[in-house]
Amino acid sequence: MKLLTLACVLVACLFSANSFARDDLQTLPVQALLETTKAKQALLDIPLYFADQSHNTIKKTYGEVITNKKTNAFNKTDREACEWVMLSALKALQERAVREGMNAVVNIQSYYKKREFVSQTEYQCGAGTFIAGVALKGTLVKL
Repeated sequence: MKLLTLACVLVACLFSANSFARDDLQTLPVQALLETTKAKQALLDIPLYFADQSHNTIKKTYGEVITNKKTNAFNKTDREACEWVMLSALKALQERAVREGMNAVVNIQSYYKKREFVSQTEYQCGAGTFIAGVALKGTLVKL
């Protein structure tokens, strides 16, 4: 009986979710993603400006918003999952801009696990065995 209990405990430990947990922080290029057909089909016609990229004069500011998106990463490469979830996060920012009567999103930066990563050319994504996630902060404005 003790042997059976010990065997069950060992099997449970081997197959627990924590045994397979992974949360690798990926840093990937923005421009390569934005130039894909997938991005052109998914995103709205709302300009996106990362970090301190130059843009036209701001006429009105709504304020800063945050989006935190997750996607299924199972059977995908980290890059595939991260690109898919990044497009989802960018589209969420664009949709929020439209809802608030704004026409652009400026100062976009990664905000994964509330850690700021500011770059004009790269974004960060947390890639795990089953889930990938991207969190972004951006300011909704009217140009």
